[in-house]
Amino acid sequence: MGIKITKMQGCGNDFIIMNYEEYKIGEMENRWSTMSEAAKQLCNRNFGVGADGFIVPNTDVRDADIGWFFYNSDGTTAQMCGNGIRCFAKYVFDRGLVKKDEFTVNTLAGIITPKLMYDGQVRVNMSKPVLESPKIPFVPSNNFNYKISVKDRIFEGNAISMGNPHFVIFVDKEENLLELAKEYGPIIEKSSEFPEKTNVEFAKIISDEKIELQVWERGCGITLACGTGACATVVAGVIDGLVEHSVDVKLLGGTVHIDWPGNKFAPFFDVNMIGPAEYVFNADII
Repeated sequence: MGIKITKMQGCGNDFIIMNYEEYKIGEMENRWSTMSEAAKQLCNRNFGVGADGFIVPNTDVRDADIGWFFYNSDGTTAQMCGNGIRCFAKYVFDRGLVKKDEFTVNTLAGIITPKLMYDGQVRVNMSKPVLESPKIPFVPSNNFNYKISVKDRIFEGNAISMGNPHFVIFVDKEENLLELAKEYGPIIEKSSEFPEKTNVEFAKIISDEKIELQVWERGCGITLACGTGACATVVAGVIDGLVEHSVDVKLLGGTVHIDWPGNKFAPFFDVNMIGPAEYVFNADII
């Protein structure tokens, strides 16, 4: 028998989840010395299990029902992950680490509240969007409709934080979102305007209730879905007057539903996300 892991996915955004006791076994066996190192080993798609992120539940918290340790595939920490928190919520409930279907989670982005729904989906209160430049963080003071020059293009976007930084760019319908994300995403991610780097969203408005989205995720690259990116994109779309307050966001791996009743002058409303969380497999690492 080896170290027990579970792999889960939300809209194709996949995660390795491991109980803390199993992580400590790996530490004692000198498989890894830190959670960051464990994340890099396990998430490697050629030499490891393969995933976009690594999650370890943390039951030693005081200000919430449970907490988590979350790492990107490159070993860096992330303040929040929308698809990850849905998978985490289903995992900890199914294993009895929490006893109720709606509970609080301590994250680096603050307290997040997921709720397991009757149809198998998970609703998550993602808290309030952060629109002030210093808190995103974003160096220029004008974080709305900011023009950034990248290679042969000038893009106009909105810098928003959903516990982690995002730069949302709306493009014309004839543009190829995946090609844009691959070519320009890694450059914008490391742009000097973003002291902590940024996730980059390229989005098309399909209707006032539907957005198509491709994300270059900070610390991961191209992913099939990004929950916080979907939230930030809807907030940006509402602020720009492009969409209504209740929107389906279509990503490569599936669709999430985002509700935000706020606007630019009243941003103090919480963003709510509904989407799937599914098991892929349980396994022992030998």
